Amino acid sequence: MRIEDVDDLAGLDARTIIDTLDRMPVNERPDTFTAQIRPDALIITDDSGEQSFPMPDDEVYVAIAPYEQQTHDCYYHAPVSCVGEQSDTDVDVTITDSATGEAYTDGTVRTFDNGFIGVWLPRGVTADVIIEKDGRTAEGTLSTGNNDDATCITTLQLT
Repeated sequence: MRIEDVDDLAGLDARTIIDTLDRMPVNERPDTFTAQIRPDALIITDDSGEQSFPMPDDEVYVAIAPYEQQTHDCYYHAPVSCVGEQSDTDVDVTITDSATGEAYTDGTVRTFDNGFIGVWLPRGVTADVIIEKDGRTAEGTLSTGNNDDATCITTLQLT
């Protein structure tokens, strides 16, 4: 099955497809194709081959899965198969530009069914991330400056 055959995704751009897939309940996610989010493109692979959907010129999507006990290794987010520990829960998220202090995200966010939050960040920045939940905090730094930067952050342990 090709992505064009999936009614909800046919004819959409990378941003819309990513937002749709990451928000989809885990038990409703398609198993007929894989998706991988890279800084420069969304790559969809199915039985017929690979399709590339270009990312916006000025933004990069980064998926973040805070965890307490268990995580998984990941580099490029796979929205139909990546699953994090903190499903459908509220977390306080602050993401700021490391150089200027400009806030990109600051507030309570509900994780998706897959345990991730997804953020669209400007290209070419280094950002500090702080996630808080129930008195526990996770901190880290991410980058959107290169086409080989990670789009799946699974290393932020709530302690």
